[in-house]
Amino acid sequence: MKQRMFFVPTLKEAPKDADVKSHKLMGRAGLIKQLAAGIYTYLPLAQRVIRKIETIVREELDARGCSEMLMPALQPRDIWDESGRWAAYGPELMRLKDRKERDFCLGPTHEEVITAAVREYVNSYKKLPLALYQIQTKFRDEMRPRFGLMRGREFIMKDLYTFSENADDLDYWYNLMKEAYTRIFERVGLSTRIVSSDVGQIGGDTADEFMVMSEVGEDTITYCTACAYATNQEFSGLKAGDACPECGGTIATAKGIEVGNIFKLGTKYSESMNARFTDREGKLQPIVMGCYGLGISRTLMAIVEQHSTENAIVWPQEVRPFDVHLVPVHYKGEDHIHQVDALYETLRTRYDVLLDDRDERAGVKFKDADLIGVPVRIVVGKSFAEGQVEVVDRRNGQTQEVPVEGLVEALNDLIKEK
Repeated sequence: MKQRMFFVPTLKEAPKDADVKSHKLMGRAGLIKQLAAGIYTYLPLAQRVIRKIETIVREELDARGCSEMLMPALQPRDIWDESGRWAAYGPELMRLKDRKERDFCLGPTHEEVITAAVREYVNSYKKLPLALYQIQTKFRDEMRPRFGLMRGREFIMKDLYTFSENADDLDYWYNLMKEAYTRIFERVGLSTRIVSSDVGQIGGDTADEFMVMSEVGEDTITYCTACAYATNQEFSGLKAGDACPECGGTIATAKGIEVGNIFKLGTKYSESMNARFTDREGKLQPIVMGCYGLGISRTLMAIVEQHSTENAIVWPQEVRPFDVHLVPVHYKGEDHIHQVDALYETLRTRYDVLLDDRDERAGVKFKDADLIGVPVRIVVGKSFAEGQVEVVDRRNGQTQEVPVEGLVEALNDLIKEK
């Protein structure tokens, strides 16, 4: 990709409403553009990273027997009346009417829709278990949209639903999704802590959150310094210095960003929406359900928050938007342009390369490259005439002069081949 045609509207200053580092950087780096409070356009650079995150999610879920589908964002009131949530959900539910004055909402979540989709098919234990997921835009009318993508009114989410015969099978899927989520967040470069939480508006019997520790997090986490115990403080009521209820150790507190949440729904929706199956003894039973949400756009925000300085992003390996950023100090003169383009064509047969072919000063190019955040940068400078380029590994700051003929070999040590 040549940068002249790659729409990355970088800014010298952060958007005025940006309060946290990730929001400032995503605005300056040309990842997102606010349309209204809590509503953002994902520009090409962000979309590339989002696709990488989604690919990792799909790989981990598909490997565990889950099937992807796509459900409508526009949902009729009648299924929400069945579940009892039309009146109970509250003002965060975005409600609207069609031209015939029928009530609809824009889905903040899809428990009703998925239950309605499977209840006529799953009529026997022979058709269980089932695990279905989607990646889709969600809508919640947040009272205080803030911190960029952390609390928006429109956001990208992966939600997965499991359907089981009994509580034991639900436990199996619940633990399997804990394992999948742990692996997903490891691959995108996030260190998370699993935290017990309240079931909230989703409902059910049990819930756990996946938290990224961050000073800008909206949730306070209470955790034990001696064992794996951790809960949301709103759920636990504990404070720093208290005794751990599991091992007696000392409780500490930290701020966290919720990037995933999993629920044991039990029969909450299957009972109210009449989703039943015939069990092995021939008796009619409500399907036992689980729900597993993962914030795709919030994960993007958390990655930027963790993997950046005040003026630069460095993307983790598996979500980098490009493998290599090729930055010629000058991109002028027919012969020089031809030589740089030839190097670009050679590299892009192996790697995903962004070539800065803009007519800009070197300082502008380097500042923009820092914002864009590609981990490996090749600088084409004065030594290019002698067949040398500068290779920068931005993850550790190491720089080396490399002969052009040995460039691919050097890059193979830094990045994975396609």
